Amino acid sequence: MTTADTFPPQLALAPATHALGVVPLPGSKSISNRTLLLAALASGTTTLTGLLESDDTRVMLDALRKLGVAWRDLGDHRYEVPGAGGPFAVKEADLFLGLSGLSMRTLAAALALSGGHYRADGVPRMRERPIGDLVEALRPLGADIQYELAAGFPPLLIGPGKVAAAPVRIRGDVSSQFLTGLLQALPLLRADTTVTVDGELISRPYVEITLNLMQRFGVTVGRDEWREFHVPAGAGYRSPGAIAVEGDASGASYFLAAGALGGGPVRVTGVGRESIQGDVAFADELARRGAEVRFGPDWIETCAGSGLRGGTIDCIAIPDAAMTLAIVALFADAPTTLINIGSWRVKETDRLAAMATELRKLGATAEEGADWLRVSPPARWTSATIDTYDDHRMAMCFSLAAFGGVPVTIADPGCVRKTYPDYFGALRRIVS
Repeated sequence: MTTADTFPPQLALAPATHALGVVPLPGSKSISNRTLLLAALASGTTTLTGLLESDDTRVMLDALRKLGVAWRDLGDHRYEVPGAGGPFAVKEADLFLGLSGLSMRTLAAALALSGGHYRADGVPRMRERPIGDLVEALRPLGADIQYELAAGFPPLLIGPGKVAAAPVRIRGDVSSQFLTGLLQALPLLRADTTVTVDGELISRPYVEITLNLMQRFGVTVGRDEWREFHVPAGAGYRSPGAIAVEGDASGASYFLAAGALGGGPVRVTGVGRESIQGDVAFADELARRGAEVRFGPDWIETCAGSGLRGGTIDCIAIPDAAMTLAIVALFADAPTTLINIGSWRVKETDRLAAMATELRKLGATAEEGADWLRVSPPARWTSATIDTYDDHRMAMCFSLAAFGGVPVTIADPGCVRKTYPDYFGALRRIVS
């Protein structure tokens, strides 16, 4: 048994035969960190309820504290955040952002327009995660950003610059977090600004989350499909007073899959058909694969159907939840090909290579390309120790391989602290 704070070096999972129960989800990481930053930049004080407490939110909170945001922990996942009403008041800070790509990319953009001297760094893997496209988009605005080590990667050295409105272009085919960071920062200019996206924008539902939350804080971004975005002159963030963080739709995918693989019913609460998160589409994909799925306004429930089908799945809108589909593919009646998952290669690890390697340990055939993965179910399941590469989603999705009828050992299970510290406890409560 593990707790949120105590993990063994390896976690042995016995073969699982059934899944049944209700899982209240922790807050969404995507919503939590976006909302924390918007609240910090807004006029007025915001009370956040349901905030995720994990490594990713902890580094964001620590960074905001160093930047002069005197937030208060009210207990029970409630935080009070007094906003700066514009750029950060503290003009010199050295920030450590761990492995949180969203924190790095959104804070870097806001810091570049805050008129101070800042350094932003993280763990060694963060120094391998690209940020050059965001930096190049910010420089036409007058941002002063230098690379301390390798060009295109953190650590970043950010100076005050002479920022002013200008047309901005940004690539959309590497990470939607670049566009999110840029859009969230632009209201600091208080000037009319247009952003043009070069190439196809991936992970569009995550940009939808950004736009939805910006609107809740008083800034409405105009857009021409997914090609252009317009931040109007005079736009500035205003606190909505209170805002509730939805449950994590990406985290829901593991339990929804457990319901499909282990009979069910398994219900997740805190997220449902009315969610602003694109990863709720994972449940629709499970239904297309053959699972039974039901929705409520703030819950989703799954059961096993007549059998799971293979086929080709376009994952461009659900890159995080798509990792769970790679595990579901082990139980399908035919090979499954996941396409448009090239962004996996620049995540916490090279997820395409890591996923293929670990799937093969279980007896599956896994073939990978630049942006696709083809999984053929095992002819015979093999017990395995799964390496997790300091990647929370590798640990969580491969825990579902225990439904294959063989013991599975998860190496470094503590990596789930990044977004879901109590994941294995929640899984144990519904699986037998």
